[in-house]
Amino acid sequence: MCPSSAGPGDGADALFGLDALDAAPSTGGDAAGAGGRPAFRDSPAARRLLPVRHIYAEPAAAASPRGRQILARYPDAAVTEVHSHWRIPELHGNEGNVERWVRVKGETLILGEKKTLATRPNGRSADWIAPGPSNGCAMACAYCYVPRRKGYANPVTVFTNIEAIIAQLRRHVLRQGAKREPNQCDDSAWVYDIGENGDCSVDALICDNTADLVRSFRQWPTAKASFATKFVNPDLLDLDPRGRTRVRFSLMPEADSRLLDLRTSAVEERIAAAADFLDAGYEVHFNLSPVVLRPGWKEAWGELLRHLDDVLPERVRRQAAAEVIMLTHNQALHEVNLGWHPRAEDVLWQPGLQEEKRSQNGAVNVRYGLGVKSAAVGSLRSLVAEHAPWLRVRYAF
Repeated sequence: MCPSSAGPGDGADALFGLDALDAAPSTGGDAAGAGGRPAFRDSPAARRLLPVRHIYAEPAAAASPRGRQILARYPDAAVTEVHSHWRIPELHGNEGNVERWVRVKGETLILGEKKTLATRPNGRSADWIAPGPSNGCAMACAYCYVPRRKGYANPVTVFTNIEAIIAQLRRHVLRQGAKREPNQCDDSAWVYDIGENGDCSVDALICDNTADLVRSFRQWPTAKASFATKFVNPDLLDLDPRGRTRVRFSLMPEADSRLLDLRTSAVEERIAAAADFLDAGYEVHFNLSPVVLRPGWKEAWGELLRHLDDVLPERVRRQAAAEVIMLTHNQALHEVNLGWHPRAEDVLWQPGLQEEKRSQNGAVNVRYGLGVKSAAVGSLRSLVAEHAPWLRVRYAF
């Protein structure tokens, strides 16, 4: 690759052996859908979301099987060699990118290797946060926390060492053994969030990382993958997850989504996809997230919940659960948004309602004040009980 100027066994007492867990990541080209139909990721809609024109790549990532798959997918993209996927001067810390926020996210792709393969405890949405296969996203949600760390640009970084990620997860799953007590994450399986810093549905437009993870988890009887998404990718319906992957469709009132969820699938489309994903073998939950407090918010959420009650078939409702997540915002992201989407800040930035909160990584965020948040969570729980009493709220914060 030439620079371009354009822009384990870990377990003698394991419940199942490594041979039973073998899931060789696929490294081939684009797969067709069921029945030989063209893959959605080859569709005009997918190409519009990711019209990749420039790829920054670490040399080892570009030379890997997954890296070669991705480069072959975008043969016309200019390729620039970089030492580190985290330190790209043209992207990270370049304030001039604010005005090109959406274009950068769609036209730029980064290939790197994930250096830290750590699985962290969570206990809220999932038992564990897995080492994710990507960082960043092609969508442009105005409240997204990932660009707070990357600085002025947040395109997708794909981690090409997927075999190492899966091997680390395999070892971790083996060490846990069987889950002995139910908790809010799941009654019987250890749940691993595989998409903390990206959207796995979008990643599946780029390469087979998501597919490899779904296929791996279906062989691990004590574990379950989980990821939240705002994008409906029908290619995922062909992966045969066998109940071992939980898809959490993120929902908010349509008016909020049109303002804040740029480049995502429409909320109604996400809801309509729930039955298809359940029938394809996924567990389907919902994220009521983020809950943004603005005039009329209770009425808007009530309308959304009534819509869920009206349109979701019984088989979806019977197994569904939800997470309620109140908005957390950030001073630096507020300043970035003022440069490309100031209307979003009319509802996201509410100093009269918010207070500072220091996150685990040291960032200074803002969240609704304790009394405001507590009252809002109580109101939303009441709305769920009134309009969608079948929807179990797994947790709210």
